[in-house]
Amino acid sequence: RYIGLSGRLMILTIGFVLLSEVLIYVPSIARFRLQFLESHITRAQIATLAVEASPDNSVPQMLESELLENAGVLAVALRRNDARYLMLGGALPEPVDTQFDLRNVSAYAAVRDALATMLQGTPRRIRVISAPDGARGGVIDMVMLEAPLRTAMYEYSRNILALSLVISIITAGLIYITLHWLLIRPIRAITHSMVRFRTAPEDTENIIIPSQRSDEVGTAETELAAMQQVVRQALQQKKHLTELGGAVSRISHDLRNILAHAQLVSDRLSALKDPTVRQLTPGLIQSIGRAIDLCTDTLSYSRADSHPPRRISFALAPLIDEIGHALALPDSAEIDWHNAVPAELEIDADPDHIFRIVHNLGRNAAQAIQKAGYIRVSAEQRGDCVIIDVADNGPGIAAEARAHLFEPFAGTLKQGGTGLGLTIARELTLAHGGELQLVETDSHGTLFRIEIPARIANPGAQGKPAAMGQIIALKGR
Repeated sequence: RYIGLSGRLMILTIGFVLLSEVLIYVPSIARFRLQFLESHITRAQIATLAVEASPDNSVPQMLESELLENAGVLAVALRRNDARYLMLGGALPEPVDTQFDLRNVSAYAAVRDALATMLQGTPRRIRVISAPDGARGGVIDMVMLEAPLRTAMYEYSRNILALSLVISIITAGLIYITLHWLLIRPIRAITHSMVRFRTAPEDTENIIIPSQRSDEVGTAETELAAMQQVVRQALQQKKHLTELGGAVSRISHDLRNILAHAQLVSDRLSALKDPTVRQLTPGLIQSIGRAIDLCTDTLSYSRADSHPPRRISFALAPLIDEIGHALALPDSAEIDWHNAVPAELEIDADPDHIFRIVHNLGRNAAQAIQKAGYIRVSAEQRGDCVIIDVADNGPGIAAEARAHLFEPFAGTLKQGGTGLGLTIARELTLAHGGELQLVETDSHGTLFRIEIPARIANPGAQGKPAAMGQIIALKGR
């Protein structure tokens, strides 16, 4: 059965109090034994005084028996001035099982003898020697049965146990009530608020109302309320963005179809021989092309996380050639697409994702190169990773753009650009558990590096970033 925090607290309190009582009990029972023996020594001394007060230091047999019974001893002797006088009990009963000298008892000896007395299974006769106050320099030597001592020690132990239990229960109860009011009750309120908020985070009634406490519990309530507000607002914003993204995707899809038709018409217009038409048509075609790219990027961004990578092992070089043809670099731009990937190199990844990653990087490079230039794609195997480098000799990336390199609609300064290409490439790389790095960029060109690690052993982990992945943007040289 589940035991709550308050129940465990009460059990621990009782246990600790009992443990403390046990630590106190050992010296306490040793002290009780010494006091018991000392009390019998005192009574034996009083009996010897009665004998000394008689005319001939002797008492009738009946009185002697009564004195011995009242003292709780079998025999009493008095030692004084190196002489020993048997006062009561006739001849000392012999033999005694053991003797104890109370004149000089160490703490260790007291504890040892007390435990031995309690654990003794057979009745014993013991001899006890002590020099009580008022003995006028004499020493009392008595013989007694150990059984009454052991019985008294067990009775004392039972009383100590009962008292300890009462103290433990009272202490635990007081601590329980105090901590329940100060800690358990507010912690339960915090826990219930968290559970309710998890089931319906959009409901403001599930947000905890902080108390007026100024301690740690009050701080926890205040911070929890603030966190719930932030999470609620973030979820609302995410919901709105999701709805907006769906609407934008549908609009972009329809708009792209319209623009594609407009582009076909523009191509036909460019074939006309009218000078005015031929002068205006290239600008119109370029504007329509940018609009189509914007729609395409928006649709691609909305589908970036549509499915996890479907990884297979395939040759990388043919895919790079296919990307070069798909870019359709115009001959007039004199941009050279150079595939430097070894023919034997294979990569374990989603071919469609790798195509989109390299295609986005290549398209950005082609748009950045203003005159004749090149785009070079190389790759190599490093341990469990395949490293793909995409380099160009363009003008580089401006510092303002590097600060927001992988943020959508912020990582570009190009007119008409969206910055979605790098964002999509980053997310697809992360889906493989890899990294996309800007290694260097300056006036002589830019180098991006893609790292794709080997497939994760757990199939259920496919599509999830290894160690959350990292996007690292290094400053240009």
